[in-house]
Amino acid sequence: MASPSIAESAPRKSRLSAWTPDRVTSRVRGLAWWVFVTQVLIVATGGAVRLTGSGLGCNTWPKCTADSFVHNPAMGIHSYIEFGNRTLFFLLEVVAILAFIAVWRFRKQRRDLFWLTFVPALSVFIQAILGGITVLTGLNPYVVGLHFLVSAVLVMLAALLVLRVYSGPGPRRVNVSAPLLQNVWIAFVFGMIAVSLGILTTGSGPHAGDGGAARNGLDSEMLQTIHAVSAYATLLFTGVSWFLARGERSHRVELWAGSTIGVIVIQIFVGVAQARLSLPPVLVGIHMVLACLLAAGLFLMLVETRQRVGGARAALAR
Repeated sequence: MASPSIAESAPRKSRLSAWTPDRVTSRVRGLAWWVFVTQVLIVATGGAVRLTGSGLGCNTWPKCTADSFVHNPAMGIHSYIEFGNRTLFFLLEVVAILAFIAVWRFRKQRRDLFWLTFVPALSVFIQAILGGITVLTGLNPYVVGLHFLVSAVLVMLAALLVLRVYSGPGPRRVNVSAPLLQNVWIAFVFGMIAVSLGILTTGSGPHAGDGGAARNGLDSEMLQTIHAVSAYATLLFTGVSWFLARGERSHRVELWAGSTIGVIVIQIFVGVAQARLSLPPVLVGIHMVLACLLAAGLFLMLVETRQRVGGARAALAR
């Protein structure tokens, strides 16, 4: 009687093992990319909610209305937009859980991948709670800003996940000169200041997410000026980092510094355009997504100042 049970369990175990590999495979890499894409996409849809005035399209939480988790079409287009953004969180969670499962079997050898998949799987619940607080506080600008800041951090970590599935495990150490490391850190700090000031600037502007939502009451023009200065400082120190990395033949730092410079230049053009065109929602939305990509680029530039000790590539990364 026992043998059929064992025989039946073997194929099931085999199928499970096939889906959960014991090393980094194309499936693991593909899921890492999907984690990154969905994290960026949730920023874009969150921006659409805010910029279309749909922040209270679902006027309560966790339900969309007092009687239903699903939106009521009678509430109009805003309910579709807000409910769509909430629904996307489920897709994001599914992708994050699948990525977490995919690295489970070799979690001890690749603890970096374990944590980089565990965090987004857990963070979805944190983001959902923050989203609920946002709705229940009537779109408090500081809570909305925190919601976006957490999203930016998650995009940064998702970018690191993609980077790490293409590299091997093992300890890392700084392998650049002190001047280059200092400039990379300064660029990163100014970049984070620019992103934070951008959040406060948006919180003082017209795009509150709903016509009746409060603003933070800060001086928009002053914030815009300081925000612009920090952006130009980020460009300056990223440019210096690129120049030093090129001279030191630190190709990975050079690559991410160059890519980040491209994002910053586009971001500056979009920022100037939106200021001169009275903050059209489309440009503000693009600015939000670019801010997350900027943060990710600066973060990877900083990460790449540390390289694996030894040149041997582990079998798990093949």
